[in-house]
Amino acid sequence: MLIDSHCHLDFEALSADLEGVMARAAAAQVVGMVTISTRVDNFSTYAGLAERFDNVWCSVGTHPHNADQELHIETNDLIRLSEHPRCIAIGEAGLDYYYDNAPREAQKTGLLRHIAAARITGLPLVIHSRQADEDMAEILEEETGQGAFPFVLHCFTAGMDLARRALALGGYISFSGIVTFRNAQEIQEVARIVPADRYLVETDAPYLAPIPHRGQSNEPSFVRHTALKLAELRGISLEQIGAETTANFGRLFAKSGVK
Repeated sequence: MLIDSHCHLDFEALSADLEGVMARAAAAQVVGMVTISTRVDNFSTYAGLAERFDNVWCSVGTHPHNADQELHIETNDLIRLSEHPRCIAIGEAGLDYYYDNAPREAQKTGLLRHIAAARITGLPLVIHSRQADEDMAEILEEETGQGAFPFVLHCFTAGMDLARRALALGGYISFSGIVTFRNAQEIQEVARIVPADRYLVETDAPYLAPIPHRGQSNEPSFVRHTALKLAELRGISLEQIGAETTANFGRLFAKSGVK
């Protein structure tokens, strides 16, 4: 069995056929999923989805693309909303220097507020990091020095250096359909070396559908293909991938109650 640790059920590509999405996930033995917040102002939507389905949880946070639009969101706002019983994580927040849709200082301000919320609540921070390896590593190291907090680098697209530095801080790494792409050799190498107790699987649906569905709209059921690729890379069975990633999910997202 598998858990999709990061998807966006509120996006129209999925929300237009939620019952079908959930049925196909169940058929693929995907037993749970986290619908991830990109705007705190839309938290009621994420919470509503988590309330509607027993196997869906949500997070609260501001995507770095939207950082300058939610500078009014303070750490205390994140903490308050995270008290919702179905909210099991802070984020996604982070740094995206590829698109630079928001000023970098706004992205960093938002990230630091989310880190503080994760540290205070004990909920894991879901981190988005794209082409910002050095800045992200430095922030994580400096902030961990001020007090540890749980975190996961979601949809890992970075290099080995950030992977090793994040793992040294106790972080987790989550692999998406990108790991199935033919040109993803560096990510595949990270997937081979990450410890068995520190990795997760995700779709980031509706984006980044894995091979053999590349180019299609992604959905939670497709996380099985990512798991199959990880099994190949790590030389273990799909069943072991499922057991390890589910156990890791339960440890990191402890509020979910998954064991």
